[in-house]
Amino acid sequence: MGRLIARTSVVRLGPKGVRRAPDRLAVEEPLELRVDGKPLAVTMRTPGHDVELAHGFLLTEGVIGEVPDVASARYCDSVDDEGKNTYNVLDVALGPGVPPPDPGVERNFYTTSSCGVCGKASLDAVRLKTRFSPAGDPVRIPFQVLTTLPDKLRTAQRVFDSTGGLHAAGLFRADGSLLVVREDVGRHNAVDKVLGWALLQGLIPAAGCVLMVSGRTSFELTQKAVMAGVPVLAAVSAPSSLAVDLAEEAGVTLVGFLRGESGNVYANAERIEC
Repeated sequence: MGRLIARTSVVRLGPKGVRRAPDRLAVEEPLELRVDGKPLAVTMRTPGHDVELAHGFLLTEGVIGEVPDVASARYCDSVDDEGKNTYNVLDVALGPGVPPPDPGVERNFYTTSSCGVCGKASLDAVRLKTRFSPAGDPVRIPFQVLTTLPDKLRTAQRVFDSTGGLHAAGLFRADGSLLVVREDVGRHNAVDKVLGWALLQGLIPAAGCVLMVSGRTSFELTQKAVMAGVPVLAAVSAPSSLAVDLAEEAGVTLVGFLRGESGNVYANAERIEC
């Protein structure tokens, strides 16, 4: 798995006393995203699927909406002490006629990963900004299918099995079939990687799909679902109040505490068949 896993030594404490043992850690490294040579954002991420991450981020920020909007994506200008490429700077060249990102997109994720936007103005901005509104998506999903998704997501988390330290996101069809799973130290990065994959596969808007996440649901994750046209967003933990407000406004079915045979539907419950 290369740079996904780092090895270390720990002191284990327990009923059998104290002992030193090997352990594995999820790798966390910065990724600087540039657009047409200009720095745009920095995120702390698990290396891998960086091109998907870039596409997903630019999609959910409203910069791009289809594959031709990106002319190229290449690593550049990042070397270690031995002169080797660290693959921690990615430059995306926009396609002809694609406007550059708005100034408000420029941010460093390591200082704003908790989402620094709130209020009615933010809800209106996202609703009006998305090219792929999920509000009219007619998909219906049996609740029995929905309850199978957390286990399917967990089973596909290969790096989590080794480290116990990663979030995950997965995109599923309405019949419960898995399309893709991505893991990352940042839950927003995992979602961007999934949605970037979907964009590159021609699956945006993600009509008829469920986005399943391994943790809680924030405003930011709900915003990403709205921007990608995802009609159903489900999580094993709780949503925030603003996530619920945005889901209700934008027409996303929002499910939380999806565990075992139960779950809570916080917005647009009509898509779930019991």
